[in-house]
Amino acid sequence: MPLALYALTAGAFGIGVTEFVIMGLLLDVSRELNVTIAAAGLLISGYALGVTIGAPILTSLSARFPRKHVLVGLMAIFIVGNAACALAPSYEWLMAARILTALAHGTFFGVGAVVATDLVSKDRQASAIAIMFTGLTVATVLGVPLGTWLGQTYGWRMTFWAVTAVGILALTIVAALVPADRSKPEASDWRADLRVIASGPVLLGLLTTVLGYAGVFAVFTYVAPLLTEITGFPDSAVSPILLVFGGGMMAGNLLGGRLADGHLARAIIVTLAALALVLGVTTLALHNGIAAVLFAGLLGAAGFATVAPLQMWVLSNAKGAGQSLASSFNIGAFNLGNAIGAWAGGLAIDHGPGLAYVSLIATIFPLLALAVALAAVRSGRPAVAAAV
Repeated sequence: MPLALYALTAGAFGIGVTEFVIMGLLLDVSRELNVTIAAAGLLISGYALGVTIGAPILTSLSARFPRKHVLVGLMAIFIVGNAACALAPSYEWLMAARILTALAHGTFFGVGAVVATDLVSKDRQASAIAIMFTGLTVATVLGVPLGTWLGQTYGWRMTFWAVTAVGILALTIVAALVPADRSKPEASDWRADLRVIASGPVLLGLLTTVLGYAGVFAVFTYVAPLLTEITGFPDSAVSPILLVFGGGMMAGNLLGGRLADGHLARAIIVTLAALALVLGVTTLALHNGIAAVLFAGLLGAAGFATVAPLQMWVLSNAKGAGQSLASSFNIGAFNLGNAIGAWAGGLAIDHGPGLAYVSLIATIFPLLALAVALAAVRSGRPAVAAAV
């Protein structure tokens, strides 16, 4: 794999830290800013909606510019947004700063995924995307536990200052290693691009992404209270258990890329089925310490094994100038799923069966995603059937 691909991984790492680290700090943020855990969880939903809205808009506005310049500019937005999070005097300020930071997220991954596939041969494109997204998994393995520990020890604001520093480093690496565009960016016709997005295969892919990831984040958003209030772990155990979750994410992400290189339809169906199974059993596993740790790793693996297959589903059905926009829309779809999952989890906690049953509620989402994918395969939709 070319060195430039790992520069994209560095950028993905920085963005992954800021997206996920808040989950280990929900209790700290809710205490200092005087809000409920469910309200603190909306900081994840707000970020996810910022990605969903910002991805297509920024991708369209930046389509005429060289992709490398776009990636560097997005990292600059990321840096400013995290500094604003660290300075937030109130819940509302923190929410606004999170949304600002989120604007860079979707376009970075959308444009970056297209750049990644351009760097390798066709038979390794899913693996290239998986390697780029490894930045997210490394962020969870290293960045989130370290950020959680830093926040619990020195205050959650210190975590965001550290993430700001990570962003500066990532920007430097991207600027140094990502090659300049070899050709002038293809002229963008937003009407034609939207026709690509509105095609049946792409819409099915986007819907599957939303549903699959709603299940992951209905649980992951509330991982700290689940581990402390249901399983009975002390606060200090959250960071080490997040290491296990992150290790599972890394393994699942790379495995999903390899599966998608060989047979895309099978990869999508198998990974979604595995995710539904793991979420369902997690409801029981949370009541035993050892089982809870084991299923934290399995949830990370099952959740991230879906990433590369779902991204390839959309990319394989969007060509030309519309490919970056379609890719960004799919990143937005991941994060719309995050927002829906965080909201559904909070609803289950405040008005439903309670915190202990969040993972059982979450199982509904990947089962719906699996139904969509199976329907696409059986109908012969090229979204899956022809992209193998």
